[in-house]
Amino acid sequence: MRPGKWEIKRIGNRNRMAIAEFEQYEHLIALERAAKYDPELAAALGSDYTITPDVIIIQHLLSDEKINFPFPVVDETVSRHAAIRESNGGNPLLHASISSKWTIRSDRSQNSRSEALNLIRNRKGHLPHIVVVTAEPLPSRLASIALGTGDIDCVYHFALHELKTSVEAANADDALEMLNIMVNGKRLKDISDLPLDLVL
Repeated sequence: MRPGKWEIKRIGNRNRMAIAEFEQYEHLIALERAAKYDPELAAALGSDYTITPDVIIIQHLLSDEKINFPFPVVDETVSRHAAIRESNGGNPLLHASISSKWTIRSDRSQNSRSEALNLIRNRKGHLPHIVVVTAEPLPSRLASIALGTGDIDCVYHFALHELKTSVEAANADDALEMLNIMVNGKRLKDISDLPLDLVL
């Protein structure tokens, strides 16, 4: 549905500078290098610029041949700084950052939000999709991360329809109302919606 070369990669906690491989975050390498040799700078920066998503989606750069098919769009005189253009010599683009949380405790909720804010704050250029995938069964805990705007695009539940059926069967009116607020407000969706949302 969306042309180009895509790659999905699991990162986890193995490499705290993994996102520096991408166009929007490559400047973090210079920050890391400078902080390594300057204790005052290291103390001032802390580790706020380090981000380790669980899963990332990478958009590889396009050759001029692909961009110019079926009609000419670029040549050596135009679009010489466009990030998507391979001939400009940039890094691949970070298209999406996916935080995976089996359940959501209050500390995990804040962890996902901090990661999202770091992605927003430390980027140069286009912001990647920032989403959370979870299996959390309690609507109140889902609300702790799903409600609000500005940091996380959306929360995706691995069994949203089944969760709603369970809450209805339990006659938990408050929980059902909270669930409906998140779903109707487009803050909580089923995992099956995620691939199509990432096409945007």
